[in-house]
Amino acid sequence: MKTKLLTTICMGLLVVVFGIALGSVYISPGDIFQIILHKVFGATLPENIKATTVSILWNLRLPRTLLAFIAGGALSMSGAVMQAVLRNPLASSYTIGVSSGASLGVCIVILYGVTIPIIGVFTLPVVGFAFGLGTILLAIAFASRLDRSMENHTIILAGMVFSLFVNAIVTLMSALSREHLQRLIFWQMGSFSGNGWTTVLILVPIIIAGLAFITHYHRELDMMTFGEEQAKTMGVNLRSVKWTLLISSAALTGGVVAFVGVIGFVDLVAPHIVRKLFGSSHRIVIPMSAVFGGAFMVVCDLIARTVVSPSELPVGAVTALIGAPFFAYIYFSKRAKKC
Repeated sequence: MKTKLLTTICMGLLVVVFGIALGSVYISPGDIFQIILHKVFGATLPENIKATTVSILWNLRLPRTLLAFIAGGALSMSGAVMQAVLRNPLASSYTIGVSSGASLGVCIVILYGVTIPIIGVFTLPVVGFAFGLGTILLAIAFASRLDRSMENHTIILAGMVFSLFVNAIVTLMSALSREHLQRLIFWQMGSFSGNGWTTVLILVPIIIAGLAFITHYHRELDMMTFGEEQAKTMGVNLRSVKWTLLISSAALTGGVVAFVGVIGFVDLVAPHIVRKLFGSSHRIVIPMSAVFGGAFMVVCDLIARTVVSPSELPVGAVTALIGAPFFAYIYFSKRAKKC
């Protein structure tokens, strides 16, 4: 097990290095190390490293790659929690309305030019996050009113209803304001371009706090995977734990979606692969989902920005092209084994 853990972490770091090194201008790992030492610790920069190379790495490649890793890790952790809590391999924060709610918030900001004076340029991500989290809170509250025991199928159905309803509102608003349609579509397909160190520094503490908080509930998550009745007999307060974990995982997804747009399938694929490699203990599954999901997102972003260079593909389209067939293979192979 320790060998697998170390190998996965090392592979994740290697993918991050490749994500920084590769692009229209190749930067060697040695140069990457020298530039980071120069920027962080003030070390002397070798004469053979050009100023343009330093600028490309420090202002573009490094923050973008780190953001991709952080986003992939957060989405994967969220997916692992949703799948365990709802006991559904297709469950994710998107299933119960986070992305649709965030899309509505972003749509309002873009179409009507809303600006909150205190936060200024962060109006769009803040509003997107608030709407995404607000949608899932409404969905869970609605489910709890319909079913006091908060059965999993009730939560999923309530989330789907809210998601479809909010998506319909977004579609109508977009159709009535076609001049902003292209920007809305691009945001909804996800992209890491245009984000720098500020976004990374905002998301890092959120992701670290989310990882620590969710990992704290690893025993409850393990119990819930065996079924709700078994979890109750083991002393789990299902209603309280469900509220806590669903909202915390939705907050992780909302934080990412608010800054980079809607990126799907990472939260579905990564937890399944991690469980296959490391088993079902969430003390391992949660952090390893973060590592594997982060590495997967870096690879997808690398493809998005290099395949049609100098143009760029939406990273959400790349994750769907890679993730959808892979997830279909995993899901249907499991069903074939059961039969």
